[in-house]
Amino acid sequence: MDFQPSILRDGSPMESLEKQLLCPICLEMFSKPVVILPCQHNLCRKCANDVFQAANPCWQSRGSIIPGGRFRCPSCRHEVLLDRHGVYGLQRNLLVENIIDIYKQECSSRPLKKGEHPMCKEHEDERINIYCVTCEVPTCSMCKVFGAHKDCEVAPLQSVFQGQKSELNNCISMLVAGNDRIQTIISQLEDSCRSTEENSEAAKRELCARFDAFMALLEEKKTELLGRIGREQEDKTGFVQGLIHKYKEQLEKSSRLVETAIQAMEETGEATFLMVRPYSPLAPVRIVEASKGGRLEKIEQGYESMDAFSVSLDHLADAVRALDFE
Repeated sequence: MDFQPSILRDGSPMESLEKQLLCPICLEMFSKPVVILPCQHNLCRKCANDVFQAANPCWQSRGSIIPGGRFRCPSCRHEVLLDRHGVYGLQRNLLVENIIDIYKQECSSRPLKKGEHPMCKEHEDERINIYCVTCEVPTCSMCKVFGAHKDCEVAPLQSVFQGQKSELNNCISMLVAGNDRIQTIISQLEDSCRSTEENSEAAKRELCARFDAFMALLEEKKTELLGRIGREQEDKTGFVQGLIHKYKEQLEKSSRLVETAIQAMEETGEATFLMVRPYSPLAPVRIVEASKGGRLEKIEQGYESMDAFSVSLDHLADAVRALDFE
């Protein structure tokens, strides 16, 4: 219960106290008040039970096998989880009950003052004690007998009061139950939003992992193919370098033979020329060997081509472009 300092300052502390002792649902003084933990607001037990039953239609009674339910305080909207006893498991506020008893005793002991009960404007000494059903306004007995409502249908003020209070109470219960359902839907939508965000992050992580694995596979395959090209390059250049070495040796031999022949041609003496001429017994063999220089091993046309190592990735590119979610 929320007591305000104005109780002590007002000119009518009893009136201020009475406002603090009214149930926020039925707007009457508390009857067997209970404490709605942990917010500490008070309700009539019957009003609290009506709200609880409206919000938890499957809950039958305090002996129900259904494990309790939810209860939302109509004053602050704080949600409380009740056990299988429902509202009857809540603690009674004995302090509030004692205050109500003291208040009622005080009210019964003090004399009734004029103005504490609404008085009829037409008959100032008459209290408003009946309800005109035809005009839908409270009035007094004199108005019914002699006044403006003598031809109207009237009803006891207390019965109309109780009926409208009961109707209002039912409306409040319906509104509270409706608010609880709306709050439940909001909670479900918020849970759905959070789940969507979490699932989206998980899907992104999985997609990145799959693409990373695919790119790692492509990188591995690229390294393998580059290695094969490199080995083919080494084999071919090694073979050609070997041929170059052989041709250089043959060229060197042929150059020396040419040089010897030129020196022999410069000799003018007949006897001397014939003694050192390249037509000595070994000369024919050497000339034949020199003439073989053009018949050494050669490479075929297009030997240096690496066209065999071309790779078409068009089908992979088309496959990547066609990638989509299943």
